[in-house]
Amino acid sequence: MTPYWVAGRPSSSPDPVEVRSPYDDTPTGWTSNATAADIEEAVAAARVVTALPARPAHARAAALDHVSRRLAERAAEVAALITAESGKPVKWAAAEVTRAVSTFRWAAEEARRDSGHLQRLDTDPASTGRLALVRRAPRGPVLGITPFNFPLNLVAHKVAPAIAAGCPIIVKPAPATPLTALLLGELLAETDLPAGSWSVLPMPNAAVADLVTDPRLPVVSFTGSVPVGWSIRDRVPRKHVTLELGGNAAAIVCPDWTDLEHAARRIATFAMYQGGQSCISVQRVYAHRDVYAELAERIVAEVRALRTGDPADPATDVGPLINEAAAIRVQSWIEAAGATVLTGGGRNGTTVEPTVLAGAPDDSRVNADEVFGPVLTLAPVDDVDEAFARVNASRFGLQAGVFTHDLPTAFRAAARLDVGGVIVGDVPSYRADQLPYGGVKDSGTGREGVRAAMDDLTEVRTLVLTGVQL
Repeated sequence: MTPYWVAGRPSSSPDPVEVRSPYDDTPTGWTSNATAADIEEAVAAARVVTALPARPAHARAAALDHVSRRLAERAAEVAALITAESGKPVKWAAAEVTRAVSTFRWAAEEARRDSGHLQRLDTDPASTGRLALVRRAPRGPVLGITPFNFPLNLVAHKVAPAIAAGCPIIVKPAPATPLTALLLGELLAETDLPAGSWSVLPMPNAAVADLVTDPRLPVVSFTGSVPVGWSIRDRVPRKHVTLELGGNAAAIVCPDWTDLEHAARRIATFAMYQGGQSCISVQRVYAHRDVYAELAERIVAEVRALRTGDPADPATDVGPLINEAAAIRVQSWIEAAGATVLTGGGRNGTTVEPTVLAGAPDDSRVNADEVFGPVLTLAPVDDVDEAFARVNASRFGLQAGVFTHDLPTAFRAAARLDVGGVIVGDVPSYRADQLPYGGVKDSGTGREGVRAAMDDLTEVRTLVLTGVQL
């Protein structure tokens, strides 16, 4: 049985948790839910530990470098575990491990360069002879709640910035995929981070309520569903809460984009990868009428070429959804859309066929909500302004992709689209883990990306020196 981690030490309980493959329901492994006593110990230790923020930058960076290096050394093993417990095709699981290796490395670099800045104050006559040192200090212990779809890298995006910034962190992994987070705990335990710096505690979703409201955890960093995220923020309005809640990402294909083969391949791949279970998978495409027909034909051909099946097979492109209930829901949304099915639409257990729809009403769930499945809708538009308006009509605003070679159009997209990020020349699914990442509207608040997350986990502290000759 895989232990969980309480203030850096392994533990277990009589409350077993069996993890099974979403693909064929075979056993993947066992762990156990944390006891109330262990949860209390983890919170108390995180609250009182002072050694982490006081630890020299080189020591925190060394711990992060160690985790990065060990993930790289065990990459194949970690990727296989991600695939086994989440059903993610192993080719995408391997890419996730590579991203987590970089995330910890960047966090180590940020820990070393996190120096604050000097600000001269003699720009005002009354402040002649004064100089300010502006630095950032940890807000305090963090509760990090992570989802199933990236069981390693989204945990890394909670843990790595917290350690870099000197914030103790308690991670509550998704109940469906705790094993990868616990393996990460094994690597953290190899470092000399002080006790209380980190804990990884599996527990049912219902059990996390007391942790959310615990005043000893002043920061909550949540990645997951929209209703849960906003309910957390509503319950603890005095805490610092960051939310990454997903969306229904759109790609716009402008009339000047000539390489429709490339656009179709990128759209098909990143609409369906991981079974569409990514918050920035391509869900909607708005293409100018001049290119729509050819683009639609190419997208359908690319989607049909994608291979579904055993996620452990390196040739598999699209794996299962996390459970059969999710697959049934996605299938019901497809059937209720009232759209033309260009390809796909069927279901076999937890696997939904990669599906492309045309003519789906804007208010249908496959357009208006987050499908979180391998479903793509296509629609023609008369001009770019119409495309911008239809993207913005969504209650979400995470990222959008704009296929254009025209620089003014690119800048107009950045100004007009109400999203956290605009990707020009590619799909909205592009993410660089060192880049600020997050959304607006129902897609959340705050930003991930190592440096941006460190800013969210810290607050400005100012030291003013008087009588300084500049």
